[in-house]
Amino acid sequence: MPAPNIKKVVLAYSGGLDTSVILKWLQTAYGAEVVTFTADLGQGEELEPARAKAKLLGIKPGNIFVEDLREEFVRDYVFPMFRANALYEGTYLLGTSIARPLIAKKQIEIAEKVGADAVAHGATGKGNDQVRFELAYYALKPDIKVIAPWREWDLTSRTRLIEFAEAHQIPIAKDKRGEAPFSVDANLLHSSSEGKVLEDPAVEPDSIVYQRTLSPEEAPDRATVVEIGFERGDAVSVDGETLSPATLLARLNALGRANGIGRLDLVENRFVGMKSRGVYETPGGTILIAAHRAMESLTLDRGAAHLKDELMPRYAELIYNGFWFSPEREMLQAAIDRSQEFVGGTVRLKLYKGNATVIGRASPHSLYSQDLVTFEDDRGAYDQKDAAGFIKLNALRLRTLAMRKRKAEKG
Repeated sequence: MPAPNIKKVVLAYSGGLDTSVILKWLQTAYGAEVVTFTADLGQGEELEPARAKAKLLGIKPGNIFVEDLREEFVRDYVFPMFRANALYEGTYLLGTSIARPLIAKKQIEIAEKVGADAVAHGATGKGNDQVRFELAYYALKPDIKVIAPWREWDLTSRTRLIEFAEAHQIPIAKDKRGEAPFSVDANLLHSSSEGKVLEDPAVEPDSIVYQRTLSPEEAPDRATVVEIGFERGDAVSVDGETLSPATLLARLNALGRANGIGRLDLVENRFVGMKSRGVYETPGGTILIAAHRAMESLTLDRGAAHLKDELMPRYAELIYNGFWFSPEREMLQAAIDRSQEFVGGTVRLKLYKGNATVIGRASPHSLYSQDLVTFEDDRGAYDQKDAAGFIKLNALRLRTLAMRKRKAEKG
């Protein structure tokens, strides 16, 4: 049953069927004044239709918020995450996960601005997004009321949604009449496709699933070489041209798309307990993480680099599970950011048929010394005889264990 005393609610609104039904349902079930918030995160869709549709559904112009968040998204969320080289379960670049805290943050800001006492989202009760949204809401405004319609209403099928929409004169796109082949979430970092025709993990995805990339087979037979410049761990330029964070990621997306880079077919462990199959496309992000790791290989001390690799799975899991605004994520971020002070220079990559291969790197802060690694005369920079003592000291415990084992075997 709807909770009483909800007077005004801020809804994360896309303009699609689900959130349009939610908008009307909030008005009818709660009798609440609805404020819509639509975020432009670079999903590649025109957002003005969402504004027009909200007006059509009776939302006052002053209660419709449409914001371009592309630069903030990449600068304050994607780039900090990429400083950590974050991969969930070793492969997933967290494109959906990292967008949710920003949307939630803006909803809370709008709620405070308009005096709303509740926020609402369109995430289902089976997925991770409900957790991500709501953990962020509560972290930013502990007393906020949260409405999750998919956990409350009885509109449990696409048919029921369409019937509700028709009964309340909600416009329905023609391709929404019937079962959609799969669901898509997209932003400037990635697109993800899940459900329906993708639910059987044994079946190869149809080519129509892919939104952001050519197939490697269709990619050009000639490689593309790109140079990415870094400062303090963040990418700042492509082929010598300084670009804003969102513009830079869009440029890398275009390069990745043309060369078939960034496809991932994954079975992952959701935070809520089930496994799910998703098809992800992260063209620019795949190039960026390869370049960033190459830059770190030249500029990070071994101890710092190895510690970062140990921390990364925990950091990635925090983002996946919705704990962006947690103290532990912020603590890890502080350590990661401290490690990036000298992660600057340029990395060259060859993009070819689904691969982003590092072919060169240079930095004014490089820790690489040709004098130390050369096979030629090193002029005393490294005395190879010193290695004998180093090896014996490291072997001491192994020799001790071996002697004990031999003694035990002799009885």
